[in-house]
Amino acid sequence: MAAARLAAHTEAMEERHETKVFIAEDSAEVRRYIVDLIEEVEGARVVGEAETVETAVAGILRTGPDCVVLDFQLVGGTGLDVLRAVHSRAPQIMFIVLTNFANPQYRRACIAAGATCFFDKSSEFTRVRDVIAGLEPLPN
Repeated sequence: MAAARLAAHTEAMEERHETKVFIAEDSAEVRRYIVDLIEEVEGARVVGEAETVETAVAGILRTGPDCVVLDFQLVGGTGLDVLRAVHSRAPQIMFIVLTNFANPQYRRACIAAGATCFFDKSSEFTRVRDVIAGLEPLPN
């Protein structure tokens, strides 16, 4: 099921000339690094950033991104809170969870809530860029 979601999202992004990405991450330093990664992808641009669950949900719904890079731990809650609030309202958005909390139970919960990919920050950080660029098949 997740493989089909990734294929559909990748195809939709390839049809557009621009891929809009929203970043929900509680660390300003990590957000900056993610922005730098996204800027390496031709045709991709960051349309918003948030560090709290509340501002992430509002920002994602306001900007209508193609993709969200989502940390599991956010100020005021978790990435699961964001997925639950947004995915049912905007199922076309690709969610890439990027976290230091790469436990199997969190992976399963995020995928079940609508995430397309789930990456460990400590070892898979740059895979975000590859997925957004459409260079990598489903990693999960």
